[in-house]
Amino acid sequence: MNQNIARDRRLFLKTGVATAVAASLNHSALAQDQRTNSSKSPGEKVVLGIMGVNGRGAAIANGMMAADNTEIGMICDVDSRAAVRVGQLVGEKQGRVPEVVGDFRRILDNQGIDVLVIAAPNHWHAPATILGCAAGKHVYVEKPCSHTPAEGEMAVAAARKHQRIVQMGTQRRSWSGIQEAIEKIHSGVIGKALYSRTWYNNRRPSIGFGKIASIPEWLDWDLWQGPAPRRDYKDNVVHYNWHWHWHWGNGELGNNGVHAIDVARWGLQVHYPIRVTAGGGKYRHEHDQETPDTMMVTMDFPEQKTITWEGLSWSPLGPHDNGFGMSFHGTEGSLVIRGAGYTIYDMKGKEIESGTGDAGDTSHFADFLNSVRTGRLPNADIEIAHQSTLLCHLGNIAYRTNSVLNLDPANGHVINNPDAEKLWTREYEPGWEPKV
Repeated sequence: MNQNIARDRRLFLKTGVATAVAASLNHSALAQDQRTNSSKSPGEKVVLGIMGVNGRGAAIANGMMAADNTEIGMICDVDSRAAVRVGQLVGEKQGRVPEVVGDFRRILDNQGIDVLVIAAPNHWHAPATILGCAAGKHVYVEKPCSHTPAEGEMAVAAARKHQRIVQMGTQRRSWSGIQEAIEKIHSGVIGKALYSRTWYNNRRPSIGFGKIASIPEWLDWDLWQGPAPRRDYKDNVVHYNWHWHWHWGNGELGNNGVHAIDVARWGLQVHYPIRVTAGGGKYRHEHDQETPDTMMVTMDFPEQKTITWEGLSWSPLGPHDNGFGMSFHGTEGSLVIRGAGYTIYDMKGKEIESGTGDAGDTSHFADFLNSVRTGRLPNADIEIAHQSTLLCHLGNIAYRTNSVLNLDPANGHVINNPDAEKLWTREYEPGWEPKV
């Protein structure tokens, strides 16, 4: 076993006592004038440590460096090749070489690091967020913000307990065109918005059938697994196909569906559903994938509003000739979001208005950094993030249990469904259980 892992596993058990999450999960916490403690002044430099740089983490490093008064102080990856490569790229671009490490807990130990950026696999998102908050770091965590509903609740509780800024990487919350579209919906341009359709289409290839193999010398497989119960290394899991295994990932719904569902929930102004159903299956390929490649989820809310999500991982053509998007349907018209823009239609399907704006990461990163400096809650604050991510978890739970989920509208908890309730949390590798 890695000596650092053995030495520091106790950190998970030192972050607090049993969690009282219910009190922290209330809508009043989302008030835009709420502040958290922050030692930064608006113009002061923010120093980041990035966990996971094989793909998304490298893009975050590049984008964050472009912001004013921001520095990448540490680069971490369990793949030593990626850590060295991105460390060198960051050093060349910012003129200051970051410390390169294999264990993200060195970031937690470093008092000069203000922010932990988490771009590791999904099963790490909430446990690392909880540890980051306990260590006094603000956190930027990639979507989804948790691997299970219980982890999402704990992440919210950790952020509130330690008064840390935590932002999820659902960038559309900060895109000007999407913000304008949501403002149009809320102002009644399409009447009372009652329904939102969301979708994601792609043409993913087969991942084949992996074989148990020797762990590559460049990979710390034990630390890659972290909180997840140990499994043998297979040659078709790292670095992306873990998404399609329930043990580490959340399927396409948690991978891309969360982006669209988050905007849908925002537009309809709903929080927790009263009923969730799901259908579909794994139809296109015969391979190791466990999660569905064809999936339809329906989420009904107490406000008499509904969100649906359709995911087709093997067929690129989506509604409105777009592979990803959202539509909102109201009593006086409809609004369709494609890319960074929107189009409004009247009740006869005639286009009456459109708009667009910025895309990418810049505005979302700026919003997060501004929040770190001022203490203001960010656009994709962890409580907003949890509520949207929970919808993805509930869709997956409904699918995996082949059941209708009846839910408590106060918090989204499952009612009278023992099989579904078992999936509210997960088993952890002994000694790695996250606690707040």
